Amino acid sequence: MPDVPPLHLSAIDSHAHVFSRGLALASERRYAPDYDAPLGDYLGQLLAHGFSHGVLVQPSFLGTDNRYLLSALQAVPQQLRGVVMLAPDVEPHTLADMARSGVRGVRLNLMGQTLPDLASGRWRPLLERVGEQGWHLELHRQVADIPALVRALQPYGLNIVIDHFGRPDARRGLGQPGFAELLTLGGQGKVWVKVSGIYRLAGAPDENLAFARSALCALEAHYGAERLMWGSDWPHTQHESTISFATAVQQFEALGCSAQLRQALLVDTARALFGFE
Repeated sequence: MPDVPPLHLSAIDSHAHVFSRGLALASERRYAPDYDAPLGDYLGQLLAHGFSHGVLVQPSFLGTDNRYLLSALQAVPQQLRGVVMLAPDVEPHTLADMARSGVRGVRLNLMGQTLPDLASGRWRPLLERVGEQGWHLELHRQVADIPALVRALQPYGLNIVIDHFGRPDARRGLGQPGFAELLTLGGQGKVWVKVSGIYRLAGAPDENLAFARSALCALEAHYGAERLMWGSDWPHTQHESTISFATAVQQFEALGCSAQLRQALLVDTARALFGFE
């Protein structure tokens, strides 16, 4: 077969999900979709909004059954990378196989869950194997708990990605518990933040946007643009009736980023972290 020419990289969506309502659901879940979000629809959204590449993140309601995500990565390997969810006792060969399919990280979605003891022996095998693969660990949890989770992970030397601004509450401002400490983590050089899910910040739309502008300024000052990236969070689970890919792009544009910050958020950071050509 002839070689496939490399796909021109225009912009990267660093956070999206694909799934089908017919898939087996995790026994413990906060939500279950009543619609499909197939790969073809997502690729159409990328094309329509000027994005060439994307990162698929395993949705929490599918648990550790990553087969649908992996099949999507294998369908368009040049265009996509993946972040999976794994059980603590996963075998090393499973991670190696996933790496060949384009997986670059493991997500801990801890929303609505009891906080795990990441320093315990139960978690050590997984965390060590993530480091051995050169992957990052992605944390999804309210901001008040983020600093303690990062401290627990520090002995493993892992790269850490924080979802959705760290899930702060826009109504509580930048001084809310955990956010100031989240900012200080930027000096460690091992933490990234996804500037995504503005509509998940718990306030009214105008309140969320105003907070996101202030938070982004603070994050850029503490992390540098090279540790920040943007994601659509398509298909916007639990917000499907009010948010679309176009809406998420409009919210991004309303942040008023400089050309340098925009380049980092949409291209440079994710290209380096996820290993896009």
